[in-house]
Amino acid sequence: MNELQVLPTPARGPQLWWGMLFLFLVLSGLVYGAFSLNAWLDDEQQLPVRDIQISGKLTYLVKQDVELAIRRNQPGSFFELDIQRALQDVEALPWVYRASIRKEWPNNLHVHVVEQQAVASWNGDMLLNIQGGTFAAAVPEGLLLPKLFGPQGSEQTALQGFHAMQALLLRSDVQVDELVLSERFAWNLKLDNGLRLNLGRDEFIDRLQRFVDIYPLLQKDQRQAEYVDLRYDTGLAVGWKPASAATSG
Repeated sequence: MNELQVLPTPARGPQLWWGMLFLFLVLSGLVYGAFSLNAWLDDEQQLPVRDIQISGKLTYLVKQDVELAIRRNQPGSFFELDIQRALQDVEALPWVYRASIRKEWPNNLHVHVVEQQAVASWNGDMLLNIQGGTFAAAVPEGLLLPKLFGPQGSEQTALQGFHAMQALLLRSDVQVDELVLSERFAWNLKLDNGLRLNLGRDEFIDRLQRFVDIYPLLQKDQRQAEYVDLRYDTGLAVGWKPASAATSG
């Protein structure tokens, strides 16, 4: 009868400790590598944003101002740069209407800018763009803009009225130099020849058409008109400059 022999179990203590030590070293290496990689990515000397390419039709905006707006509040690291923050900083520049920013590997940025298009000054301290929105910017030298005034919130109404009147005045060879929209939404104009028009609140386009129709007669008159009041259902009233003022003018 064969006897069953039970072999002694080899001691596993040393192998277990070596296995745990190996696992610890692997995990430590991974943690150290992650920290090292993060530190390397944060280090702007390792991968800084080197080139900021700016595109778009720019007339009054300076490219250096766009680059400075991005770098002023951002870390130098390409990976750490916050696109949303950079976009806010660029769009806060006076002449920027809209912008987009994207990262380009390995360490460049591309910024596309749509510049504000100023069509008029607004209330003496702001500018109006073609959408009827206001923005604050210094008027560049040589840029002549019509002056629009009106209550807060009436920007688009004033701009639409201005465009309609300007189109109507084209064939009379005069332009709107100043437009005032009162609190009661009455329209007053000053033309580029100094003549003032009072159009009132209602049917101001029809009233301006009446002025266009009689303007050739005013030009033929030896007297010089100072203002024309068109707040009548029919007809108008003309105020004449004194003879001395008309002669000196």
